[in-house]
Amino acid sequence: PSSDCVVAEQLCLSDSTCNATYRTLENCALAKTRLLSLDHDSRVRCLNAELDLGNSSLLHCKCHRRMKRQEHCLRIFWTVHSSMTDAENNCASPLPSTVEHWKTDYNKLAALVSGKNCSQLAGDATNPCLKATHVCNLSKKCFRLRTDYASICTKGAGSEDVCDRRKCHRGLRNFFEKVPEDFTKRILFCPCQDEFCGERRRKTIVPDCSFQYNTKPNCLWVLDSCLEDHICKSRLADFQQNCQPVDMSPDGCSLHNHAACLQAYMGMIGTPMTPNYVSNSSVEVSLWCTCENSGNQKEKCDQILGMFESNKCL
Repeated sequence: PSSDCVVAEQLCLSDSTCNATYRTLENCALAKTRLLSLDHDSRVRCLNAELDLGNSSLLHCKCHRRMKRQEHCLRIFWTVHSSMTDAENNCASPLPSTVEHWKTDYNKLAALVSGKNCSQLAGDATNPCLKATHVCNLSKKCFRLRTDYASICTKGAGSEDVCDRRKCHRGLRNFFEKVPEDFTKRILFCPCQDEFCGERRRKTIVPDCSFQYNTKPNCLWVLDSCLEDHICKSRLADFQQNCQPVDMSPDGCSLHNHAACLQAYMGMIGTPMTPNYVSNSSVEVSLWCTCENSGNQKEKCDQILGMFESNKCL
């Protein structure tokens, strides 16, 4: 099993050679964070320090989704892998590639979202999203954390005050991390056959606060915001790894695991790259951003937007 990065860091700091190498990597990561340009010798030194870790547990450590001190753990991971900060290079995910005992449910859910057997499970006279909310309310933890983020994310609604987006995102992450997925996935992926149900599903993440700005920012700016945040950068790497589309594949998915892809998608909610349903009448999702005025980076911008809008795997 992959070691915990927090434990791996403690082991490394107790060894003088590993400690010195790790301190070098900390300086490299700090320079990246502050957008300082490194000269050739400094870049070589950073790459050599990463290689010097060899088979150290630090080089192969992971951060589990629901662990304590998650942000500290992710900071350690990206310190060790400081050369991998561009979106194209985010192939290694700090999150273990496992879908626990929810796998079967997720695969059923993937079928539901694609429109199969909706009437059979939902019933023509019911609102499955409303029903999912009622089920959540029966759980003290689900009800409390859902109420918490809803309260934070709706402050300032209807007035000139803007909501505290950072707190809203943190509340959303708390909900999706701490509430059992048997509740959260049903609320987020409930199958709908009418617009009332679709609107409730779309508003699960309180789009006025967590998703939308007054004007759509450029997707390259959204990506930069994500890469500056350890949690978002980690979850984007996880999303890219588990939702990588392949045109030639029968199911459109390189890993053939829609369960892992849906779980990775849920992980993006509550980050600067929070996705959402684009309307109350479809299951199409997108980021709240545009690729207009992207200049010579238009292709890169389209790729970022396409990760959600036209991803056959997702």
